[in-house]
Amino acid sequence: MADTDEALLEAARGGDRRALERLLERHQAEIFRFGRKMCREDEDAKDVLQETLLAAAKALPEFRGASAISTWLYTIARSFCIKKRRTSKFAPEHIDSLEAASEQATQVADHRRSPEEDAAGRQLQAALDAAIDRLEPMYREVLVLRDVEGLSANEVAEVTGLSVEAVKSRLHPARVAVREAVAPLLAPPAEAAVPAPGPTCQDVVLMFSRHLEGEIDATTCAELEGHLSRCASCRGRCDSLKTTLSLCKRVGAAPVPPEVARSVRAALRSFLDGAR
Repeated sequence: MADTDEALLEAARGGDRRALERLLERHQAEIFRFGRKMCREDEDAKDVLQETLLAAAKALPEFRGASAISTWLYTIARSFCIKKRRTSKFAPEHIDSLEAASEQATQVADHRRSPEEDAAGRQLQAALDAAIDRLEPMYREVLVLRDVEGLSANEVAEVTGLSVEAVKSRLHPARVAVREAVAPLLAPPAEAAVPAPGPTCQDVVLMFSRHLEGEIDATTCAELEGHLSRCASCRGRCDSLKTTLSLCKRVGAAPVPPEVARSVRAALRSFLDGAR
């Protein structure tokens, strides 16, 4: 049997339990990451993942494949994340410590680097995690879905129920806020002599983010490129935005912790046993 989502979905609808398990487990990492970024607690993220997979298993016969399976699962997960925020006794609003975030960052450590470089990389990843956590939920979800998980703007709109324009209106300020938080750790000492942005530079990073999304016309794009060729400060700021987005993609490579995967698999199998 082919191992595509479509083939597994068709087999699962035909009663192939193993295909169903493989299909849902294939997407569990992205759902767990999304749950953790939105709920900011591992235990809540585990609950969101388990509830999402069980709900998907129940609703699978009704899924018609009008959207990608991952988009459908994110939509289910988002509803559970919202419930978590509404019902949580503690409604956590804290920012994880750099030490806690560094533990996650070790998942993407490059062992070819020196210990000093590796420590700096963990510090940078920790700062990125904290910056994303500080965003308001409505901004955080679009940034996580678009820049961490790699969904298109149209797919983010489908998951969130927003228009594409509303998604992008939230995405750009979220990107700017995260970039500003991590930029001090990105700039090499040599850039200390670069002049501060001038009055005409204030919206350049926001405009550059729109450029990355293909939102500005050719004339505006040419004006932006001309400004960047003359302004070292804005050029460095836009480069740091690109670096920040690359770091976001690395967050999207983190797997589900083994103990969480085992627990969720057991719950899914128990549900499927009872559904026979």
